[in-house]
Amino acid sequence: MINRKISVVGLGYVGLPVAVAFGQTHSVIGFDINQKRISELNNNEDKTLEVSTEELIKTEIEFTSNTKDLEKADFHIIAVPTPINDANQPDLSPLIGASKSVGSALKKGDIVVYESTVYPGATEEDCVPVLEEVSGLKCGEDFFVGYSPERINPGDKEHVFTKITKVVSGQTPEILDIVADVYASVVTAGVHKAPTIKVAEAAKVIENTQRDLNIALMNELAVIFERMGIDTVDVLEAAGTKWNFLPFRPGLVGGHCIGVDPYYLTHKAQKLGYHPEVISAGRRINDSMPTHVVEQTVKRMIQAGSPVKRSRVGILGLTFKEDCPDLRNSKVGDVIKEFKSYGVDLLVHDPMADMNEALKYYDTGLCNWNDLIDLDAIVLCVSHKQYKSLTIDDYRKMLNPGAVLMDVKAACDINEFKQAGINLWRL
Repeated sequence: MINRKISVVGLGYVGLPVAVAFGQTHSVIGFDINQKRISELNNNEDKTLEVSTEELIKTEIEFTSNTKDLEKADFHIIAVPTPINDANQPDLSPLIGASKSVGSALKKGDIVVYESTVYPGATEEDCVPVLEEVSGLKCGEDFFVGYSPERINPGDKEHVFTKITKVVSGQTPEILDIVADVYASVVTAGVHKAPTIKVAEAAKVIENTQRDLNIALMNELAVIFERMGIDTVDVLEAAGTKWNFLPFRPGLVGGHCIGVDPYYLTHKAQKLGYHPEVISAGRRINDSMPTHVVEQTVKRMIQAGSPVKRSRVGILGLTFKEDCPDLRNSKVGDVIKEFKSYGVDLLVHDPMADMNEALKYYDTGLCNWNDLIDLDAIVLCVSHKQYKSLTIDDYRKMLNPGAVLMDVKAACDINEFKQAGINLWRL
């Protein structure tokens, strides 16, 4: 590998695994503006659970929140969040902030590689001017940029950073070769050289847009089949016997990727004067599913003779996906908000979530498992391992007679539960 001193800016679900992968064989500067996060990592603890204590101990990483330490590196990887605001518009403030931090430490010959998900053109049009302004250097002459989209899947211990093909791009052919060599030194799955930075940016943003649209189709089918009295899972299992049928399922589409990335693409398209119909339709469908789940719950509670107002409703799972503590952009938050409009008493449980983050993001506390009794409804939103192990008797202990069990994840055997006399609905 070309001898480069690496810094990783942003030590969250994406940045930390990247830093650890390089830190096993190279000296790395791990930078984050969150001092609490730095203290945690210096104690070899990772609250995201993406990296183990043993892995942190084995790495050579200098964790810091001091931008001066970035001057020790000459190959900077930026992996900060790229969220959306309340109007579903891209929020580049973390990316711009990280660019300012790196810009203050830039030297001639440095390379800056962005991994954060952006719309095509953001690296060169939004980030480079910040780097130039803060550093006083000229991009393409004094320093160079590249883009290598992150593909880390939080909570996934199989498709980890080193085992996923890395798409890389660079400002010039020479810089592309350097970026490729740096990543190839740790990514055993190999690298794919994109011809331009914009191509690499576009490749990333359509990966999750494609998934978003496929899930949106399943969600729309689920709504249609609901009105037909047909079980969606039964339909998908039958259709899935064909060799080329894609195994997507309906559900709540949240998280920091699938539920966000399409908005970056539609934003850029609209700035260019084109309104993307299909992508926008998929987003509308997926964003409507929390309301659909709540409406179906309330409908079945009324049919069961349960008064909705002041009823006790248990929410199982708050994180955006199973067996992962990540609460960012969880659509369960929208389920909670919708239930509150009906005046129900909510009991939210999640063994993976942090209480303070639940309050911060969704203004909701987390209950203890023993609190889940005398419930008029349970909504299984996230299929954590703990919930998958629940038996029919476990549910009986929580539910009042005639109460409803709403299985958003289709984790329960519908026939077994119906035979047991439990009113089960699944998406």
